Amino acid sequence: MKVAGKEMGERPLILAPMEDVTNPPFRKFCKKYGADWLYSEFVSADALVRSVNKSLKKLTIDECERPVTIQIYGRYVDSMVEAARIVEQVQPDFIDINFGCPVKRVAQKGAGAGLLRDVPLMVEMAKEIVRAVRIPVTAKTRLGWDSEHILIEDIAERLQDVGIQALAIHGRTRAQMYTGEADWEPIARVKNNPRIRIPILGNGDITSPQKAKEAFDKYGVDGVMIGRATIGRPWIFQQIKHYFATGEILPDLSVAEQIEVIKEQILLSVDWIDEVRGLLHMRRHMAAMFKGLPHFRELRIRMLQAPSVEELWKVFDEIRERYAEI
Repeated sequence: MKVAGKEMGERPLILAPMEDVTNPPFRKFCKKYGADWLYSEFVSADALVRSVNKSLKKLTIDECERPVTIQIYGRYVDSMVEAARIVEQVQPDFIDINFGCPVKRVAQKGAGAGLLRDVPLMVEMAKEIVRAVRIPVTAKTRLGWDSEHILIEDIAERLQDVGIQALAIHGRTRAQMYTGEADWEPIARVKNNPRIRIPILGNGDITSPQKAKEAFDKYGVDGVMIGRATIGRPWIFQQIKHYFATGEILPDLSVAEQIEVIKEQILLSVDWIDEVRGLLHMRRHMAAMFKGLPHFRELRIRMLQAPSVEELWKVFDEIRERYAEI
């Protein structure tokens, strides 16, 4: 698959943009385990225009991450155009427009998935951003605002027509948020539309190698985007690629191996921010990684409340000892 002339591989696996997750340390980890294309956290256009330090920090890119996309979101065309020009200065491989974030603080203000209620504005925004920058522009969206307004086929054509170079589609409406099952049939209809020439990336419920294979084989997408399933399990990319190559399912890492993975992630997170905030950031990853261990409640609480790396390492030693056979 090629996007704006850039080769992305035959069946590319893509790390989806996730707020407070896909920062540089986590992106590097996913790259290590086989992700072909990385997306940043979504960045507020208004915050970039106001030079908010926290948002500017999200523009940090390491050369080892490439190809990498910076995703921006906002309600107003002018601020989104200005934000795209700011992003262009750090030279990501792509700039992505977030037309899919369903959370209330974004969508109800007319940004993210909120633009699904104003498709002409969505198209105008995409057109002006494409005109404003030299870097290829992509977009990510959902099927529609709700089940009564599944507009994705029309949206895909119109975004392509104004210069969007690839479109990622999450197989849910905004109304669904993250509930129910993702519907890949509308994604397949977009891909099979004879008018569509740009790559179509599918997103939603890719939690196993088998589901990733189905996305390519049954629905025909050009790339598969994986989001929540990577949290606590960045090696899912490696498992999927192994399955594609051999038809075999790689087992999950042992508890001892998972501890070594999470420790490396924690050190990167602490180095990226600081010890206190770095540990806070890693809580959801730790909770997801060790989810399902029997009789884990007391150790889980201590792990998530550890005030320092030193104390956390002691808890990990206890976990390793208790679950040595898992």
